[in-house]
Amino acid sequence: MRPGVMGCRRSRIPCTWLLMVCLAAGLIILAGAGGAGAQLTDEGQDAGSDSRSCRLQDGRAEGLVPGAEVQDGDCLRDLTTAGTRRTGHTDPNDWEGLHASGTRNPSGVPGLQVDGYFPDTSATNTNNGWAHDAQFVIRLPNRWNGKLVITGAPGVREQYANDFIIGDWVLAKGYAFAATDKGNTGTAFYRDGERPGDAVAEWHRRVEQLARAAKAAARRYYGRAPRRTYITGISNGGYLTRYALENTPGLYDGGVDWEGTLFRRQGPNLFTFLPPALRNYPEYRATGSEEAYEAIVRAGFARGSGFLWDYHYLVYWDLTQRIYREEFDPGYDGPLQAGVPFCQPGTPNCDADYRYSERPRSVKEAVGRVSNTGRIGRPMITLHGDLDSLLPVRADSDVYRRLVERAGRASIHRYMVVGGGNHVDGLYDRYPERLRPILPCYRAAFVALDRYVEGRGSLPRNGFLPKPESGDVVNRCDLGEVRAGRG
Repeated sequence: MRPGVMGCRRSRIPCTWLLMVCLAAGLIILAGAGGAGAQLTDEGQDAGSDSRSCRLQDGRAEGLVPGAEVQDGDCLRDLTTAGTRRTGHTDPNDWEGLHASGTRNPSGVPGLQVDGYFPDTSATNTNNGWAHDAQFVIRLPNRWNGKLVITGAPGVREQYANDFIIGDWVLAKGYAFAATDKGNTGTAFYRDGERPGDAVAEWHRRVEQLARAAKAAARRYYGRAPRRTYITGISNGGYLTRYALENTPGLYDGGVDWEGTLFRRQGPNLFTFLPPALRNYPEYRATGSEEAYEAIVRAGFARGSGFLWDYHYLVYWDLTQRIYREEFDPGYDGPLQAGVPFCQPGTPNCDADYRYSERPRSVKEAVGRVSNTGRIGRPMITLHGDLDSLLPVRADSDVYRRLVERAGRASIHRYMVVGGGNHVDGLYDRYPERLRPILPCYRAAFVALDRYVEGRGSLPRNGFLPKPESGDVVNRCDLGEVRAGRG
């Protein structure tokens, strides 16, 4: 891998927009049991002195990841962002804003990183100097615990988006880690595919493709197959987790869904709660109208979350509605692509006036192709913040829990609402007295899931997790404090 090629990546859109949600054969790498020194990278790093060395045959990674069109490997002294940020093996723009500034992460995990891409026809992702989508990253720590974590990017981000909030922590615990860009990226992701909904449908194919390839890569590299495979993610990554455990559960042993996006043919979905917010927020901001406020609350947003609405209107609501509506309903605005930014009600083709219930059957069918069912086939834990102001909990995970119950899968599902939790932990720094980062609770949930799958513990309780009155809420979370109800 050429040194610094990731570090010189040019962003195509401002970093604020990258915060959007919503609202995933040839030469073989050899792994010695403890002998030879590591293959040096261009940066002059080695894999350290762990019992298993990172080695590349002829300094290349071809053949490790089946089906990859291109794959490029480097032995690194540190696979976590503390190291990869220095060497150019991650993209900090991709994980900007997803964590609170006081988050403590582990570091110093030596191993192999493989970057590459699968065959694809779209070219929105320019990481690594490649104008090619379906990019992935796989990290294989020298000290492996025999388990693998699969994840897909949140929002319209790329394959490095989960490096800080998920990758660092699981790698330090010995898990192998694999992430995909989902096959299309950026605010024009809707241009991918031939039919409405195709771009989102591709996300699921890319997650399945990566899961199968990463399992094979781990088997080839370590000489044994993973004994456990988990899927997890935040926002759209949480949606991917739900969908995978509903549709391809045999690939996984369980998953943790961090406020996944909900798609439902008849709603609720993004298009049932974002347009009312867009219609009413300008009046509420200008006049403090109680009527406008109540209209937003009726759409699903939490009472008491109004202090977050201005940020979400400017960064999330407008952009999310327009680009996802264009993906599923391009006919709404005719020849325009993704409507008119920040238009006021009454403006022609304005997404603030969008009414999903009145749209043609074909739109519902496009959403239906990628909708959730709740029929999970493996254990899953869902976390969602009660102040989430992009994917409001009442119109999202509350509904998803009911789907799981109706599908008869409640015994293998746990659902916790995190008091003070918002969609992205980065906003905690602005409102430390009002918000709580979800990341430490996510990590606690992941540990609980793994212990349950291994037969060493039970799943946590369903319920509400109140924000502690004191202590380090940025880095600590006790799932034992979950209580019944909503707080």
